[in-house]
Amino acid sequence: MRKYRPISLINTGGKLLEKLLINRINHHLHTNNLLNRNQYGFTPQNSKVDAAMAVKQHALSHIQQSNYVIMVSLDLQGAFDAAWWPSILCNLRALKCLRNLYSLARSYFSERVAILHTNTYRVERKVTAGCPQGSCCGPGFWNVLYNDLLNMKYSSHTKLITFADDLAILTYGKTLSEAEAYTNSDLATIKKWAWDNKMKFNESKSKAMIITRKTRRDKINIFLNNRSLEQVDVMKYLGIHFDSTLILQAN
Repeated sequence: MRKYRPISLINTGGKLLEKLLINRINHHLHTNNLLNRNQYGFTPQNSKVDAAMAVKQHALSHIQQSNYVIMVSLDLQGAFDAAWWPSILCNLRALKCLRNLYSLARSYFSERVAILHTNTYRVERKVTAGCPQGSCCGPGFWNVLYNDLLNMKYSSHTKLITFADDLAILTYGKTLSEAEAYTNSDLATIKKWAWDNKMKFNESKSKAMIITRKTRRDKINIFLNNRSLEQVDVMKYLGIHFDSTLILQAN
């Protein structure tokens, strides 16, 4: 069933209400600068190119100082379908969302069901997660959820950059072993966040890469969910290929 993605059907009045709700929430978030600046997806005047260039510039600033940089690209299992509604509501409270908007969002997420209906068969299940495909609110609620991940306490050596659910983690160190240690420590923090929010990063599709101008290529051991991530020399992020010397090529 994971190969099938449900489509939410809603009338025109419902879509208008969704649009008004998320516009007011976004107005509150943007006017008060409440969203983390490293989230480039679904935000004004930001694009995939801006996110990719932020990755490049951050890594470049450290390899120019002869540091090692480890870049990790994480794949979120289920992505938008896994967005847990209680977490979104909790984050809206933490962001001091206006009471009337919070109450409307809570009502929006209540008493939802998914129905599979064929000629002879009907199944109905209560739904507690997922940003509905095609909804006006989906992208905005996703940013509210992911904002908490970006604001978690990480080491000063690590920076997270995201575009929607595409997450890049950049960690530097004077030595490769130092960068590796910081990376694994901060990945443990990310794993705990995912567990607390009933989500899971897919270790089999996630990658790790050393970025350095040095000719020697070493083996690193980066772990997620107690499994070692595949180490690559070229990593695709947002449709752009980064190689281990920080040369970018369009897909």
